[in-house]
Amino acid sequence: MARVCLVGADDVTLQYELLSRETSRNALAAYDLEEPFYNAIAVETVSLGAAVALLNDLDWYLARFVGSAFVREPSVSEAEWLSREMATAIRDGEVAPNDSGRFLEIYGLEPVESSSDDRAQQRLVEPMLVARTGQTVPEYDLRDVEETLTVRLTESEFGA
Repeated sequence: MARVCLVGADDVTLQYELLSRETSRNALAAYDLEEPFYNAIAVETVSLGAAVALLNDLDWYLARFVGSAFVREPSVSEAEWLSREMATAIRDGEVAPNDSGRFLEIYGLEPVESSSDDRAQQRLVEPMLVARTGQTVPEYDLRDVEETLTVRLTESEFGA
């Protein structure tokens, strides 16, 4: 099963924006929504193709309310996420899964308290672009954080 994660843009409340509009609400109605990070929603889909199709269905909303969209496909990596563009490239056969791990975006995960329910969550902070040269991921050094989230990018995303 592939997992889709949408992270809200800084100036929006993502869940409100997506669920207050009929088309996006209908596209998400078949899924159990989770909130893995502050101002983010995640859903489980049956495959990488279904994940990319969902992102395509939500494209108008992604452009307006989403800061980042990730897909995690266990057959590619158990721990690392794929950018939307990389997920599409793998689905379309343009990039082999084994060749997808060179260009990375690493986010720090920082604790934050949610004002709505007082539970501790993590927020994605300051992405760092790195190129993997071996089997290890370079260390995140933009902030002092205990955890990170790694996203595989296409070469064009990395060079942009």
